[in-house]
Amino acid sequence: MLAAMKIAFIGLGRMGAGMARNLLRAGHTVAVYNRSREKAEALAGDGARVAKSPADAARDAEAVMTMVADDQALEQIVFGDEGIAAAMKANCVHLSHSTISTAMARKLTSEHARRKQGYLSVPVFGRPEMAENKNLVVVVAGPVELVERCRPLFDGIGRQTFVIGTEPWQANVAKVCGNFMVIAVIEALGEAYATLRKAGVAPETFLEIMDSLLG
Repeated sequence: MLAAMKIAFIGLGRMGAGMARNLLRAGHTVAVYNRSREKAEALAGDGARVAKSPADAARDAEAVMTMVADDQALEQIVFGDEGIAAAMKANCVHLSHSTISTAMARKLTSEHARRKQGYLSVPVFGRPEMAENKNLVVVVAGPVELVERCRPLFDGIGRQTFVIGTEPWQANVAKVCGNFMVIAVIEALGEAYATLRKAGVAPETFLEIMDSLLG
């Protein structure tokens, strides 16, 4: 059985909502915050506490999990008025699931350390339906002790976890490279299918050939 933790989850878009819901299903105590309050209130029926601000969500948490759009949104959530950094207690861990720059990851690592707080970069691979079904692939980097402490959270949101380094920014490099590969494959398939159609070859048959080669 997973060890229950007291969590703040901030950012309840298409990915975050499913992740937060699965943490509740796993037995964790979860306070949620989203700029659009109705998205947070949708999780109240699953047992979440709806917080008034990021700081309110983070105040008593053991771990704060964020899933927001980009560097700018994350910086506001962490360091802005009613941000999490000022509210997190010592030894609380911030887990950022967002696709962010390595520069932002380094800044968060430094700032949280200065406040005697922990930080892990924990990007995920998968679509919203995978988030809802706890089928995400979780990539984490950061200090070993923090990674082990937070394993129940990784297990709560995904089907498999990969630990790839002790410096948080390393996980963000892996996420960007993974996204690049996915985009490159989609582009390559598009070019191949266009060429096949011009040649009168069924793309579906070609896909079966590729499946056979790569399977």
